[in-house]
Amino acid sequence: MNEIQAEIIQVYGKVQGVFYRKSTQAEAKKLGLSGWVKNREDGSVEIFAEGSARQLEDLKKWCKRGPAQADVQELISESAEAQFYKSFEIEYSH
Repeated sequence: MNEIQAEIIQVYGKVQGVFYRKSTQAEAKKLGLSGWVKNREDGSVEIFAEGSARQLEDLKKWCKRGPAQADVQELISESAEAQFYKSFEIEYSH
């Protein structure tokens, strides 16, 4: 059985207003990951994803490209504590 791992991924560049969150959600669901994605005030996108090491690597590879309209400049990821989310959702600022 694969151990559940979690990562926080910070994506910088032209990643807001280009369907990055929606595309990330679709990719994460396709890969079988759970967690969330949200816009940050600094213009970046933050992702919390959990799944197997392979699933997380596949998501990070995708995140470096993103959707067609995105221009990813930098991606930073770090390990996190698994929260055992049941789905992958878009979080919206209030």
